[in-house]
Amino acid sequence: MKLADFDYELPAQLIAQHPAPARTASRLLHLDAASGALRDLAFTDLPDLVDARDVLVLNDTRVIKARLFGRKSTGGRIELFVERILGEYEALALTHSGHPLKAGHQLSVGDGVAVEVLGREDDLARVRFAEPVAAVLERCGGVPLPPYIRHPPGPEDAARYQTVFAERPGAVAAPTAGLHFDQNILKKIQDKGATIAKITLHVGAGTFQPVRAEEIEAHRMHREHYSIPAATPNSLQGKKVLAVGTTSLRALETWALTNKSSGETDLFVYPGFKFRVVDRLLTNFHLPKSSLLMLVAAFAGLDNIRKAYAHAVEQRYRFFSYGDAMLIERAP
Repeated sequence: MKLADFDYELPAQLIAQHPAPARTASRLLHLDAASGALRDLAFTDLPDLVDARDVLVLNDTRVIKARLFGRKSTGGRIELFVERILGEYEALALTHSGHPLKAGHQLSVGDGVAVEVLGREDDLARVRFAEPVAAVLERCGGVPLPPYIRHPPGPEDAARYQTVFAERPGAVAAPTAGLHFDQNILKKIQDKGATIAKITLHVGAGTFQPVRAEEIEAHRMHREHYSIPAATPNSLQGKKVLAVGTTSLRALETWALTNKSSGETDLFVYPGFKFRVVDRLLTNFHLPKSSLLMLVAAFAGLDNIRKAYAHAVEQRYRFFSYGDAMLIERAP
């Protein structure tokens, strides 16, 4: 398939720059892939769309304060975007500086923490901190807002670019479908008899990387760590599985393909993929030409997604991380 098949026109003013006033105040576009029917709903309608036959699978990853600023030993400015913590003192990071960083370069970040560049791993730098990485990020790091959000991160973002069920630190981007939930709506869903289960997938910086291959089959995904608790597969038996977010879907489908409950996944889902676990998908609206748009096209059908996105633009839905939500019913 061609990259151009996944392009669409999006007015810049529809890219949400701030979250809705309340977590559940977003809109919900409901797509039935079997018929192509669309319904304009509110996110607060979601409990009416589930019952005892459903299990909602949430990604409980927690976003770390991954963005650090500092200087090289030569005085030049540097930005480190910690993509993954490898151990107490080491991490892989995207780097932005005037010249590429090489092994042996000495840096100072945050409030003066020394960092040494150990080498390169593909497009990431392997770095060693003089203090524990997690402590440095918590003390000095900034919220890693997506590149299409133009304002500097503030207190609002520290609270709202995190799900209410986030437990396990490690993500550098939020599982954004989960941002719409508060504890009250989770309780309403459970009161309807639906089960709530958890997985963990630590979202990497690759989620913002555009697909550049003109033939999408040539695209390669960044690897991300996932873990599925032992109780979760048992809770799926005999249920309609509603994955909250593309990350939950990728973790579940990776498990189905590999029979491994934890590890690394680089699963790339695009049209033609055979889904083995997930029946329903709650997701946000995704960037043109992105791997996430290809995933929802695989789930709902490309023609359905084109129609749904054109409708969302026409009806002035809010797009991307802080935007509105979409519930997709997969065709049998």
